[in-house]
Amino acid sequence: MKAVPFEPLDPGLYRELVRRALAEDFGWGDVTTETIIDRTQKARGVITVKSSCVLAGVDVAGEAFRQMDPAVQITVNRPDGTRCEPGTEVAEVRGLAAALLTAERTALNFLQRLSGIATLTRQFVDAAGGRIVVLDTRKTTPILRALEKYAVRAGGGVNHRSGLDDGILIKDNHIRLAGGVGNAVTRMRKTNREMPTEVEAQSLAEVDEALQAGAEIVLLDNLSTGDIIEAVKRCSGRARTEISGGVMLQRMGELAATGADYVSVGALTHSAPAADISFEIEPV
Repeated sequence: MKAVPFEPLDPGLYRELVRRALAEDFGWGDVTTETIIDRTQKARGVITVKSSCVLAGVDVAGEAFRQMDPAVQITVNRPDGTRCEPGTEVAEVRGLAAALLTAERTALNFLQRLSGIATLTRQFVDAAGGRIVVLDTRKTTPILRALEKYAVRAGGGVNHRSGLDDGILIKDNHIRLAGGVGNAVTRMRKTNREMPTEVEAQSLAEVDEALQAGAEIVLLDNLSTGDIIEAVKRCSGRARTEISGGVMLQRMGELAATGADYVSVGALTHSAPAADISFEIEPV
């Protein structure tokens, strides 16, 4: 688990994604805008929050406008990570009216999606009350992982693994194919990888097996609250513990009270509802 500092994203991580998203939407041309809007007309647009949310993706949205009009002027009033209430004006955009209209949907798609993830993450973090670390998972939209994990950080969560090369997690399928937890951990240790070894356990018996094999983190997968409490006791002083499976917002209080170190929540990225954000344009 890497507590990556929350800081602005490198544009190199999203510039090409935005280009491809614009191309997908643009196709052979914006037939409506090209027909009724003069190419030289200027406009002012305001991005406004319509529901309580935590922002993420303001710079990504700005990139969409910038790619359509390199001379666009963007004034950001509320940066990523900010909690906003309905009516908050996030940013003002000034430039060619046609460019603003064409980029609008792509900009909002990124901003609403990422802000939705940040908002849901903040709800889980608030419910944890500082008693347990809220982690994300690899259950992300293909190609958008870097952006979605950034949104988790904007909401106060911690990234678990950025990819398969970013941490050792021996899951049930690995264990079956290796012929047991002990064999799987032994094979991993022979590689001398400088990463902690995490092992999934679906019962208290498997918790004991993981500890005996030398796991440094035990993933408690779909265990009852009572079993989680017992597992944490058995792991105390020997391994850290991570709760996974069936994690809902209304359960965060009881899960945080178990004494486990982490709780991973796939819903942060695979089920977050989009934030309600609008973009209104007027001529200047």
